[in-house]
Amino acid sequence: MNQAIRWGQLALGATLAVAGIANATASDFPAKSITVVVPNPPGGVVDAAARLVSDSMTKTLGQAVVIDNRGGASGNIAYQMVARAPKDGYTLLASYSAYHVGNPSLFKKPGWAQSDLVPVAMLVKAANVIAVHPSMPVKDLPELISYAQKNPHMINYASQGPGSLSHVGTALFAQMTKTELVHVPYKGSGPAMQDVLSGQVQMFMSTPPSVGPHAKTGKLRALAVTSKKRHPMLPDVPTTAEAGLPDFQPEAWVALFAPAGTPSEVIKKMAAAVNTALESPPVKQRAELQGIDPVVMSPREIDALVLADTAHWSKIIKANKISVD
Repeated sequence: MNQAIRWGQLALGATLAVAGIANATASDFPAKSITVVVPNPPGGVVDAAARLVSDSMTKTLGQAVVIDNRGGASGNIAYQMVARAPKDGYTLLASYSAYHVGNPSLFKKPGWAQSDLVPVAMLVKAANVIAVHPSMPVKDLPELISYAQKNPHMINYASQGPGSLSHVGTALFAQMTKTELVHVPYKGSGPAMQDVLSGQVQMFMSTPPSVGPHAKTGKLRALAVTSKKRHPMLPDVPTTAEAGLPDFQPEAWVALFAPAGTPSEVIKKMAAAVNTALESPPVKQRAELQGIDPVVMSPREIDALVLADTAHWSKIIKANKISVD
């Protein structure tokens, strides 16, 4: 037999075999538990988003969906773990927008690339609240901006860590309002909130579930919500547009991603399970209580969002010379 023909037959056979394995994997999926890696400690918005759908996904898919919290290195540990995982759908990432679109600009070598991951489904979006300690002599957002302009470097603001949305987002706030604020990074929202409540730092931009309870007791003063409409947890707090800063609306999102190369049929099956969860009344009720918004988006829409957000935030990071290395 002609050698070229022989090699062609072997190549075709190998291709069909691989296709057969992929189809078998997709049709049998899942045959064991699925792990969702969360790049943050328990208790934050990313962890809450992953747990919001895990029980429903377990029922729909017939296998346990297990949450694995792998915080550290501004999310890079978790991202590397999933990027290097087998491409079989059994290891997923609950990706936090600030890490996903910011880390490629913040780190010279984050150890992973956006191309290592493919979107499965959107989980939630979350607005932020600009809050200050009640000792601050400001009652609303315009007064905060005016005070900061007259007192450069006199306001310390907390963040969940270098490169987090509370860091980069507040840097954008300072850039837009022509104010000079002092960044005080923490390892997570919990330690940051403790020092804001004690008055050691004066300002913090965080999610409604973090700020809401303290604002209601007077331990924090919520000045504005960075969303297009008022938040149900803080109905008396104006939006940034209502407060005179309409172009400042930083929003966090959490979405599920899989290692690039995961079979498309596996991704479709998981996406369907996630969207079923997000559209169920119990999940919607839990999300409302937690102050987060379930959002159904296709992988193509998520890709477009990642592209737009990466371009937007990379400009802000470079303009403010923010680096984590």
